[in-house]
Amino acid sequence: MSQTITPADTIRPDQPTATPLAPATKAARGRTYRRASFLGRGVASVAKRSIAIIAFLALWQVAPKLGWVEEAFLPPFTTVVHALVDLIKSGELWTDISASLHRSLAGFAIAIAIGIPVGLLIAWYRTLSEILNPLLTIFLNTAAVALIPVFTLILGIGDFSKITIIAYACFWTVLYNTISGARDIDPLLIRSARSLGLSSWKLFVKVILPAAVPPIFTGVRLAGAASMLVLVTSEFVGAKAGLGYLIISSQNNFQIPQMYAGIVTISVIGVLFNYLLVRLERHFSRWRA
Repeated sequence: MSQTITPADTIRPDQPTATPLAPATKAARGRTYRRASFLGRGVASVAKRSIAIIAFLALWQVAPKLGWVEEAFLPPFTTVVHALVDLIKSGELWTDISASLHRSLAGFAIAIAIGIPVGLLIAWYRTLSEILNPLLTIFLNTAAVALIPVFTLILGIGDFSKITIIAYACFWTVLYNTISGARDIDPLLIRSARSLGLSSWKLFVKVILPAAVPPIFTGVRLAGAASMLVLVTSEFVGAKAGLGYLIISSQNNFQIPQMYAGIVTISVIGVLFNYLLVRLERHFSRWRA
């Protein structure tokens, strides 16, 4: 039985025909879709995290304008931004930031360099821990800010006393978290390592130290926040430069916008410092993923 072919069924030579997508084209479209989806999620995450900050800044801006607070004591946020720009242009802010970072980072580094080895040593030797634990408890619960007058009387009002009090404040946080991290390791993990014939040194290096990294970094992050707190307080006394000096001198001279500009600068530096420490923690803790 013959089949009749109609003109509609005939493909003319000049008629375009649909061609299937090549595998490479499909893969490229898939990558583009995944990239767009990833960017969309990133934007949504940033927007979600920014809602509270934007609302806070908006409230700061409108509260003095509406008379909810006295504008002389809490200027609008835009006024503070203008004061911050003026401090940057004059170079005064960079001088204060440089002085504060020098003191803060020096004390912070000293605390880490001493606190982590001492904490691991105390956690490793039980007898030493039992002897020192009562004294450590006393110092840990003594506010470093309360000891600033003592450090000033003994060491003077120069940078050395400020770096020392910052190192002191950071040291106990790093020490305590290092001890806790080294002690709270799963005993099964230690027994498994010992069953493989690891020596005490290799057990410490291969098992205990890596497992203690997250608690140690928690202590380091808390120490970073403590360094900024004690830094500002210590610069209230006897300093001629620094963000704490900027804040207290601006208050004494009733330069309120400059005072808030110093506070905002400290907050931004603290957030950036914490972000850097979080990135370092993730880098050194990748093996736990």
